[in-house]
Amino acid sequence: MRAAALYTAAGSLLIAALAAAPADGAAGAAGAPGAPGAAEARGTAVAVQRARESGIEFTRCDGRDAPRSLECGTVRVPLDYARPGGRQIELTVSRARATQKDPRNSKRKVPRQGALVYNPGGPGASGMYFPMARTLPAWQRIAAAYDLVGYAPRGVGRSAPLSCVEPKLFFHAPAESPAHPSERYKRQRIARAKAYARGCAERSGSGLRYYNSLSNARDLDVLRAALGEDRLTYMGASYGTYFGALYATLFPSHVRRMVLDSAVDPSPQKVWYRANLDQSAAFEDRWTDFREWVARHDDVYRLGDTPAKVQDSYDTARGRLAGKAAGGRVGPGQLQNAFLQAGYYDDLWPGRAAALSAYLKGDAKALVELAAPDAGAAAEAENGSAVYTAVECNDAPWPTDWKVWDRDNTRLARSAPFETWDNAWMNLPCAYWPAPRQRPLDVRTGPGELPPVLILAAERDAATPYSGALEMSRRLAGAALVTERDAGTHGIGGGPNRCVNGHLDGYLLEGRVPGRRAACAPRPEPRPEAPASPAAKRTERDALKGKAS
Repeated sequence: MRAAALYTAAGSLLIAALAAAPADGAAGAAGAPGAPGAAEARGTAVAVQRARESGIEFTRCDGRDAPRSLECGTVRVPLDYARPGGRQIELTVSRARATQKDPRNSKRKVPRQGALVYNPGGPGASGMYFPMARTLPAWQRIAAAYDLVGYAPRGVGRSAPLSCVEPKLFFHAPAESPAHPSERYKRQRIARAKAYARGCAERSGSGLRYYNSLSNARDLDVLRAALGEDRLTYMGASYGTYFGALYATLFPSHVRRMVLDSAVDPSPQKVWYRANLDQSAAFEDRWTDFREWVARHDDVYRLGDTPAKVQDSYDTARGRLAGKAAGGRVGPGQLQNAFLQAGYYDDLWPGRAAALSAYLKGDAKALVELAAPDAGAAAEAENGSAVYTAVECNDAPWPTDWKVWDRDNTRLARSAPFETWDNAWMNLPCAYWPAPRQRPLDVRTGPGELPPVLILAAERDAATPYSGALEMSRRLAGAALVTERDAGTHGIGGGPNRCVNGHLDGYLLEGRVPGRRAACAPRPEPRPEAPASPAAKRTERDALKGKAS
């Protein structure tokens, strides 16, 4: 469950500016560190009281490109909530104060409603860039009423960072990406997964077990108190919806308003092994959406006038790259990752199609620009991967028998070959994870326990399939679900859909919800166009989390 990005390059620019800112066969352990219990509840209360007293000392953020309106600080939280007096870690926080200026009437002063805390997901993504959303038209009414607050969750960036491998060794390029791997290749990936899991333990130490979703939810309550908020106003995207739902279950009386954008299925049996199988199946449908769009624009791209012919063009490129990597760095694995990103965001479709078309005509420049690993981003990508792996492996039981993984993914790859095995390899370290596993919390609230929650979902989202939004709405009593019909972009709040944004504004600014269910027409399809400039492609690449091949 990787992060949703803002619809602009502002996010990647701020990440750079703030870099210097302060299942079957499964084995698990009930009562493992982090499981909800009396000790953790008492520890959270202690940490919350401490945070309320100390607050956050905000100062101007370091970094040449950080705007003056942006402030940064830190909040201290216990590594282990069962031992609140033990080791403390610091989470970095960013803030832009409410402008209190009505963007539609410059003479009108808008009442401040408090802080809006945002998490973009991952696990492993940083929200430090979020306050820059105040510059975007779709966010300006919200930015008038709220301090926009972002933060780097535990393990991310400078927030007690995790690492599992030397960053310069993180990218494997060029890399293979077989849709139906051989036994030899499977053995290689098993060995790599075991080594990666060992590396996480060796490089991150005994505290590795405390990087999990329940700790993230408790951290959120400490952050709320440190900000001086009696109740939390929160917006989470993708994975941020999962620990947002954990927060709502643990601390329902602490919630003021909560937006869950592109909701994860919180069912305990789905976290996380089954959720990733569902995700791989959904990406096959999005891959079909992309190929159908390319086929409709065959006059521009010449990749085929049917989805099957577009697949043939893609397979031809993959075969060529297996024989000779483009630019020495782009093999089938890098190609697959570049086109997987198009499954997240359909505004990437024109550039991806143009790069593939140009490559098949003999010009690899655009494809290399899009897909080649960026050595300058290796440390950030390695850190994101480490946090992703630690959180998902710690959160729940995983199958520990390779035969289970092999059986399930072999079956699924017959109907969903595009992403199935690459997703399996990304998660396989969880089969050999050295830390104790939790049993997932049963996310559920009863009538009247929680203020109405607003859930946003695109009907064809692959990263967080739509069934997850339906399940989330069933589990949080009184939740309202807004669906963007026939659309698949991951993370829809604050994007180009005015209908969705109308519901978001109405909820955050006035507390209005549209009943149990509401629907919005899809955003317009992207228009075919020439590939973006190399500089724009680099910005786009920085904004998206790459995954290890």
